[in-house]
Amino acid sequence: MADDTKGGVQFSYAVPATVEEIVGRTGTRGEAIQVRCRILDGRDKNKIIRRNVRGPIQLGDTLMLRETEIEARPLNRSGRG
Repeated sequence: MADDTKGGVQFSYAVPATVEEIVGRTGTRGEAIQVRCRILDGRDKNKIIRRNVRGPIQLGDTLMLRETEIEARPLNRSGRG
């Protein structure tokens, strides 16, 4: 049989990162949480970046990031002007 991969599941490559600090809530209704996380593997190992996360999160959780180059904008308390 030529198509051995039929019905198989393919996952994209992801890099693990642990949550170091919870910065605050973001989004129009506060639905996302901004965290600072330390990348554990790959090209950017030990780099700390800001990311926006949806859903329940706490310190020490492990995130699986598809990419590590893009960082979330910092939260500022001033609003839009």
